[in-house]
Amino acid sequence: MNSMMKIIERKGVVMPIGKIGQRRQVVIPKDIFDALGLQTGDFVEVQQVKGTVVIKPKKLVDADEVLTPEQRAVIEAGLAEAEEDIRAGRVSGPFHSIDKLKRHLNAAHA
Repeated sequence: MNSMMKIIERKGVVMPIGKIGQRRQVVIPKDIFDALGLQTGDFVEVQQVKGTVVIKPKKLVDADEVLTPEQRAVIEAGLAEAEEDIRAGRVSGPFHSIDKLKRHLNAAHA
């Protein structure tokens, strides 16, 4: 265990206790870190809630991965068309096997 961590037991529950370092750094216990799928360098949101500190993992989105208004419009139009198809009954299935789905698709293109 590193020098920034201690273990205490309260009401029969073992809880790791962290220590705040010189630059306000807090060590997240390894089992919690691993369970959340965190990696060194990940971002977290820190909030004060009713006298406690809440730390939530956050994933930042790369600006290159955000849709442009034109791309969003194309997707929205496709979704609107699909919803109209559903309302009009232009749907197939359910298919109880992959083979039945393949036969249906092949027959539709024949």
